[in-house]
Amino acid sequence: MTREQTYPWGTARRYNSYTDWFTAHFGMRVQKVSINAGFTCPNRDGTLGYGGCTYCNNEAFIPAYCTPDSSVTEQIDRGIAFHRKRYRRADNYLAYFQAYTNTYAGIERLMSLYEEALRHPAVAGLVIGTRPDCVSSELLDYLAQLSVERFVTVEYGIETVSDVTLKRINRGHTLADAVRATGETSRRGIRTGVHLIFGLPGESRSQITASAEVISSMPVNVLKIRQLQLIRGTAMSHEFRDKPEEFDLYSLDDYIDLVISFIERLKPAIMIDRISGEAPPRMLDDPRNWSLRSNEILQLFTQRLEERATWQGRLYKPGL
Repeated sequence: MTREQTYPWGTARRYNSYTDWFTAHFGMRVQKVSINAGFTCPNRDGTLGYGGCTYCNNEAFIPAYCTPDSSVTEQIDRGIAFHRKRYRRADNYLAYFQAYTNTYAGIERLMSLYEEALRHPAVAGLVIGTRPDCVSSELLDYLAQLSVERFVTVEYGIETVSDVTLKRINRGHTLADAVRATGETSRRGIRTGVHLIFGLPGESRSQITASAEVISSMPVNVLKIRQLQLIRGTAMSHEFRDKPEEFDLYSLDDYIDLVISFIERLKPAIMIDRISGEAPPRMLDDPRNWSLRSNEILQLFTQRLEERATWQGRLYKPGL
């Protein structure tokens, strides 16, 4: 397959880009606006445990305009002002319920929050970040009704397909929970996304590469990947100082090659939204310094795909 040829997703790009699909779907520029609605997580409040995920500090990725003491509408207004100042203006926005577990409440409260966001005149739809063990049939039925007329995506933080790792990082759910949740969400016609972290302690590169087969077997529309980043003050940052030999902190080149080895085995229909994450440098407790933004890493990834003459799904084997 040459560069000029079209790949299974209908473009000449060597991976199935969610950005390309998004632009075609809306016919205009759409930007996510993050919301912190004051949720917690079951592995924080004692339901499943305390302390949360060992790698997690929400301050590392939640914008400053997101404060749970402000209403959803106020956060959307501030987010739009922030994006218009920092980036070029978008035509519409998606309300991104991002902080902690955004389905971890009673159905009445969830409906109130989501519908407040949808009443905002600039909001075209919802993106809801959550855990696979925190969605009920009642909630999914409600979201399915919403998705008939509005854009709705549910993104599940799976992080890894290894139950051993999930336990080690105090995640509090299993792979079976993820399989069930994505299946129940997709069955109702709701767009379904998953998040993965590459570089969690104890996981080899071959394990991560092989996990593409598991993800490909799930009814996933959109995938987000990010590298493990050690955030100051987290339990994982302390664990790294105590047992650095159990971590594989990739160089940037190694990480890009790992992502490519993964997506070569990934189902072509799964759209890729992100291949790396960013945290404020002041919050990092990480010996690496890639000194690149996510869009710059994506450019290197695209170049490496061409250099290696490969593409998403090249080694994908249906039915495995």
